[in-house]
Amino acid sequence: MKSTIQHTKIELIQWLTTLEDQTILNKILALRKKETKDWWQNLSESEKESIEKGLKDAKNGKLKSHNKARKVYEKWL
Repeated sequence: MKSTIQHTKIELIQWLTTLEDQTILNKILALRKKETKDWWQNLSESEKESIEKGLKDAKNGKLKSHNKARKVYEKWL
């Protein structure tokens, strides 16, 4: 499968080097920009708040060990 990906990349590179249509190039650049957005921007406000709370708790030493968490959530694991 990896060789298929490499082959596809080479085909795309070759195709890009021959492109003269600025519209297509702009679309490709827009796709690239969209795909490289910071994942943080795609989170909801509640998700961001939850992550920030977790980071604050960790910074303040409010952590539970893996073993304790495993015991609490054992029935779902």
